[in-house]
Amino acid sequence: MTQKEKTRIKNILDTLDEMYPDERCYLEYKTDWQLLFATILSAQCTDARVNMITKDLYKKYRTLKDFANADIAELEDDVRPAGYFRSKAKHIKECAAMLLIKYDGKVPSGIEELTGLPGVGRKTANVIRSHIYNEPSIVVDTHVKRISRLLGLTDTDDPVKAEFKLMEIIPKDHWIRINLQLIDHGRNICISGRPKCEQCRLYPYCKAVMSGAGHHTGSKAVK
Repeated sequence: MTQKEKTRIKNILDTLDEMYPDERCYLEYKTDWQLLFATILSAQCTDARVNMITKDLYKKYRTLKDFANADIAELEDDVRPAGYFRSKAKHIKECAAMLLIKYDGKVPSGIEELTGLPGVGRKTANVIRSHIYNEPSIVVDTHVKRISRLLGLTDTDDPVKAEFKLMEIIPKDHWIRINLQLIDHGRNICISGRPKCEQCRLYPYCKAVMSGAGHHTGSKAVK
């Protein structure tokens, strides 16, 4: 990586730090497994909706054993508002059982152990590693993938390739922060299909704008 590229990345990170200085996980939880299940539910679902679901869910099912012993049809109904409720309920029930049997009720910290749990991919695993174990990890969700491409930090739609590319070019002390910052930026400024380019402080670093292509198909490029 050239010095010019390093300087550009530093400027992007400094701007994100100024825009989003106090980032936090928006999923509400009290235990490691509550965050794990909330993250499973968050696939193709907003954090706000997940929090509405888990508010009642964690009162009804207070322990891992409660989830492991849950009636699957009833659990499906409980998580129905999250979408993909059959697979999510199945994964949560199976995950609870595996945590009890294999890990003595404790969510593991290793990436291989986490991705070996039902319904847990690298994104969910890295959420746990970041917020439960404070282990620097890159979480590539749709916002992170899309905006990192727009900023020219990655050039792939593959979330795993994007994760490893970001790990290569972003200083480790920014890994957890940049996850949350890009998610916030994607929700509030660089909104898919309707970006607020005129409000974006990352505008000078946007490859799509500089190329004249605009942020998204059908959006007007700001020149």
